[in-house]
Amino acid sequence: MKDEQIYERINGVFRDIFDDDSITVNANTTADDIEDWDSLEHINLIVAIEEEFGMKFNMNEVTTMKNVGEMVEIIKVRATK
Repeated sequence: MKDEQIYERINGVFRDIFDDDSITVNANTTADDIEDWDSLEHINLIVAIEEEFGMKFNMNEVTTMKNVGEMVEIIKVRATK
């Protein structure tokens, strides 16, 4: 799966979770960049991303991801397995 495809799908999830069609994330996007991205929305976001890509993040991945780019890298690795 190519980065562009992953970002397209992730953007859709972010827009749904935060109910904001203007959101466009990139590799450097963090919780600081999206106003309503708090700890509760983070959980909702992770669950929605897992459902979108048919995968599960492990606890270490969830707690150490620093930005959307790291999330995309994990998805890319899982998509090739």
